[in-house]
Amino acid sequence: MKYHDEEWGIPVFDDGKLFEFLILEGAQAGLSWATILRRRENYRIAYAGFDAKQVACFGESDITRLMNDSGIIRNKAKITGAVKNARLFLDVAEEFGSFSKYIWAYVDGKPVINHPVDLSQVPATHPLAEKISKDMKKRGFTFFGPTICYAHMQATGMVNDHLTSCFRHPSYKNSV
Repeated sequence: MKYHDEEWGIPVFDDGKLFEFLILEGAQAGLSWATILRRRENYRIAYAGFDAKQVACFGESDITRLMNDSGIIRNKAKITGAVKNARLFLDVAEEFGSFSKYIWAYVDGKPVINHPVDLSQVPATHPLAEKISKDMKKRGFTFFGPTICYAHMQATGMVNDHLTSCFRHPSYKNSV
């Protein structure tokens, strides 16, 4: 509840926070978000405070350390993917001036506001997420398919999928 009320769907433009969600969403693939959220602080410690520059420098000894860390999901493909994605994240940030500029350009720098009335109207993916995912995969990113991409967009506020009855939805103030 706290995550929903204080973070989910609130626009994030900070590269450090966007990288954190990239790591967490990749770890979440095939699992529930609650599983990852409960381990968030463990991930923060394991992944150098979500510092992309440090994670990009992780080598085999770090991967071994992470594989032995019971506080995170010990999936070698996800761990090596996170390290690879850190390097690619930095490449994108260098190319565009920041990762934020790259990713937010897909929505012209402002959140897409959807108007779901109930949870059944909140999609798991979207054509825009497919487009972003395709470009990121072309750049070499892993664990960032359309569903994970859309979850990342929701978490970082690129898309507002709060129900219209939720205080986090922009129209809520006008309906009460």
